This record gives sequence, C-alpha cells and structure tokens, in this order.
Amino acid sequence: MTQPDGLEPLFPRPLSGADVPAPPPGFVPARASIIGETVSLVPLNAEEHGASMYEASHGSEDALRIWDYLAVGRWGTEAAFKAALRDQMANQAMVFYAVVPKDTGIAVGQISYLDIHPQNGVIEIGNIWFGPTLQKTKAATEALFLSLDYPMSELGYRRMQWRCNSLNAKSRAAAKRLGFRFEGIFYNHLIFKRKNRDTTWYSILDDEWPEVRKKLTDWLDIQNFDADGNAKSSLAGAMAERSPSTRSA
Repeated sequence: MTQPDGLEPLFPRPLSGADVPAPPPGFVPARASIIGETVSLVPLNAEEHGASMYEASHGSEDALRIWDYLAVGRWGTEAAFKAALRDQMANQAMVFYAVVPKDTGIAVGQISYLDIHPQNGVIEIGNIWFGPTLQKTKAATEALFLSLDYPMSELGYRRMQWRCNSLNAKSRAAAKRLGFRFEGIFYNHLIFKRKNRDTTWYSILDDEWPEVRKKLTDWLDIQNFDADGNAKSSLAGAMAERSPSTRSA
C-alpha cells in the first residue's frame, strides 16, 4: 500500500514484535477457593478471617515487621483491620485471598491478584504477607505456587508479574526462588508512607512457565521432604540452574 503522492509506502516493514498465534482466552480469576495439598487460597472474608489474620500480622514484633515494605498497615485495632479487609473484598480491580493451611484451618496470610489485563494475558500477584508461623514452610511455597499456577496453567495468561520495594531483600529473594526473572528498576516510582519507593520488576512468561512449574512441583513433591518435614533440595538452587532467557534488551 502506497500513499497517493508517491511518498514512502505505509508500513514498509512488519510491525515490531513476534506474531501472537492466538489471543489469550480473556478469563478473569474467579473469587473461588484454590485448593492445594497443604494449603488453600480462600476468597477473603473479613468476618471469617479477620481475627486470625489480625493476630497473625499484629500479634508480635516479628509479625508487625510484615508491614515494613507494604503500601498499607499497620492497624491499631482489629476493627480497623477488618474494615480494611472489607474494602479489599469490595475492590473490583483486585482479587484477594486468605491463605489457610490445612493442618489448622486458620487464615494466617494473604495473596492477591492485581494489574489484571485479561485481553493481554497479563497478571500480577501482590499484597503478599505470611504470618510468622507460615513463613519458611512448605505450605507458604505451595500457596505461592497455587497463585502462579491458576492463571498461567488454567486461565492461559502470558505474563506473570512480581513487583516489590527495591529495599525489600526478602521479597526480591522470594521472586528469584519462585523462578521470576529480573527485568529492571523503576526509580522514584511511588511514594508509600511518605517515603520514596524504587520498584523492582520481575516476570515469568508463558514459554518459561512449563520449566518453572516442573521445578516447583518437583520441590513440593512429598519425596523431597524428610520425616521431619525438611526439604532435601534447594528450590533457589534449582531455579538458578534453569535455562537462560531467550529475551534480549
């Protein structure tokens, strides 16, 4: 196709980027429970989960550290905390879940989906916190795996995102341990709690997910744990050995 005045043809070369053989299905995550072997992600219910979640996140000095790098919190009373949970339940742009280990049936953590773009197949997990009793457990890792697997394996998303405060070393280590690749840092990105936040970005793409998923499921397999419940292998080590990225700057 050329312009009538004889100038350069319109679109003289292909548009940048690889072709997308088929568009993403366009599904939005359901507000329904995601069930695992040791833990479940249950749609957030302020009245049902609020008391145990408040205790898990405010009941000790270790628990209160949960809020150091999050955009919200702390709350002075359980009632104020439950009011914030009700606001989260009503949020139409995000989907919030309580993290409920099966051995106790008590909600002691939270995960949400945000920045959801079904038409592009892009989604993020965030607003993540685990109470001290859940931290560094198999159930904690499985909760994160479930939150990744549902959109990537069942809903057909193309990109899973992880963003965190660049000062949050634990969150950055968790992203790498789960198989996310570092993408970059947005400097002076946000102001949270009257402080500057540089934001670090990570992603898992659809063509990377099968390998990442296998490493996660292999690590979560019961055969990887001894009689005391200790993992026999390092998930971080397994992810460090994954295939190099095919993406270039």
